[in-house]
Amino acid sequence: MRILVNVHIPHEPFNTLVREGTVGAVISRIVEACKPEAIYFTELNRKRGAVLVVDLAEASDLPSIAEPWFLQLNAECEFRIAMKPEDLQKAGLDALGAKWK
Repeated sequence: MRILVNVHIPHEPFNTLVREGTVGAVISRIVEACKPEAIYFTELNRKRGAVLVVDLAEASDLPSIAEPWFLQLNAECEFRIAMKPEDLQKAGLDALGAKWK
């Protein structure tokens, strides 16, 4: 199951890690552990952020994605299911539309 993860990173402890020169190592460890298909660093709600695309085999894999961000950076994570066009085609929208007329 493909998931989009929005990671909201608070200013602390990130600022302290930048000043100490260790933020790169921390981010590298987290990204290595999460193994995202893609990751983009950006601004989210006026704070540092990241958007990850991850493919989970099962729901119980979710903590392995979230916990490094929580524990290392006090970050907040939002999770959204993401479908490729092929996934949407398999959803049976025509049949659902007919059923719920």
